[in-house]
Amino acid sequence: MIDSNTILFSGYARLPSGISSSYIHETMVLVVLIDIRTATIVEAECTLSTRTSERYISGFLIGESINDGVEDINQRIDRYYEGNSKKAISTALRSIYNNYRSYVKSESYLDAEEASH
Repeated sequence: MIDSNTILFSGYARLPSGISSSYIHETMVLVVLIDIRTATIVEAECTLSTRTSERYISGFLIGESINDGVEDINQRIDRYYEGNSKKAISTALRSIYNNYRSYVKSESYLDAEEASH
């Protein structure tokens, strides 16, 4: 059963050419489930060349709140992840954050509309 408070967001970014991931996937996909009540990432998955790197990146994301942005998460990834997909991961995460903010704004607008009727 799907929790109505959990929303799926995805972000995409082109991988650098010549790295192993780019031979498997031209684009890196990052998908997260966010509990909209707390802005907390409850599940995360990405397309990288190994399961170890996918799990490692997911570990940076799960349990984190994106309510105040993703720069802290991106800084930790930048410090501890030395894979060639670093920029693509950061780009995809920023895209997810932008989509999240748009969603929250539209939902706030819809809630305000419903309350006024």
